[in-house]
Amino acid sequence: ADYASNGQIPAQYKQTPDIIITLHACDTATDQALAYAVKHGAKAILSVPCCQHEINLQLEKNKSEIKDDSDLASLMRYGLIRERVAALATDAVRAELLEQHGYSVQVLEFIDMEHTPKNILLRAVKKQLANEKTIADDKKVSAASKARSDSLLEARHVSPTLNALLPD
Repeated sequence: ADYASNGQIPAQYKQTPDIIITLHACDTATDQALAYAVKHGAKAILSVPCCQHEINLQLEKNKSEIKDDSDLASLMRYGLIRERVAALATDAVRAELLEQHGYSVQVLEFIDMEHTPKNILLRAVKKQLANEKTIADDKKVSAASKARSDSLLEARHVSPTLNALLPD
């Protein structure tokens, strides 16, 4: 029996992946790939997300909760601007979640803006924690990262898929 017929992953495919690469995986497909990478202990992740509709839809639904005098009211008022803020927030949370799960993360410009507006690259490398000090330091980094991402999500009343796929 193969994977397609019984839903089980064959033993030869259960090895730790060296690298997971996503290129313009739309909306939550990026989250699925990132969760797979983290759960399987990928040594490196290169992800270029595409359209991030999930948070934008949640912001649209929750926009009545944002007061006109809120510090972000102007950003949430206009659809195009809200969409861009949502995309950036989505990728910021993705980066924070990777950090919380033991990765050193960089957010980079993938290619020049003249070629595509979807040009963010999330580059994550699994940390090698060699001793008690590096483990303790990493726990502090992870706790600070969690506080930042939780604050962002709570303030905007949103919940991305990756947050659910990668429990604490």
